[in-house]
Amino acid sequence: MATASPDDKVLAGIITAAHGIKGEVKLKSFTADPADIAAYGPLLTSRGESLEIGRLRAQKDGFIAVLKGVCDRNRAEALKGVELFLERRQLPKPENDEVYIHDLIGMAALERSGERLGTVVAVPNFGAGDLLEIRREGISETVLVPFAESYVPEIDLEKRELLLDLPEDYLNDGEPE
Repeated sequence: MATASPDDKVLAGIITAAHGIKGEVKLKSFTADPADIAAYGPLLTSRGESLEIGRLRAQKDGFIAVLKGVCDRNRAEALKGVELFLERRQLPKPENDEVYIHDLIGMAALERSGERLGTVVAVPNFGAGDLLEIRREGISETVLVPFAESYVPEIDLEKRELLLDLPEDYLNDGEPE
């Protein structure tokens, strides 16, 4: 990565494929307003490169982007799978009731009793809303918890922990009756 530490970077998007012969790429944005990815200025890659979006147009599952300095299909194909990061200082400060998903990764997940359930390892979204993927203490499998106030009533960014309010049988491994 570039000079800043990984904690100073936030994943903003990913290049998913080349498009056409003039160097355009397909891009998936993770910013709150997906089109805003072009407004932040240069984006950093894990390779240490700086890429800037010159033009962006929507398509059904993301965007077609023209990247400054990328002028042919070979260069565009070489960028497939490249993650695009913003430095944290480029982002607006979240409102009081907001949190960046990036900040949830690595947080301790505590049960109502105060007992540590595990650590947040990802925040997937399969279409119905964000989920917290939690690697449980002493168990190799992860558990998915809806990222909703009813399940996650408290988040303490300073302590790097969140409180879970799970239904009584939520973690039972038994078969449903």
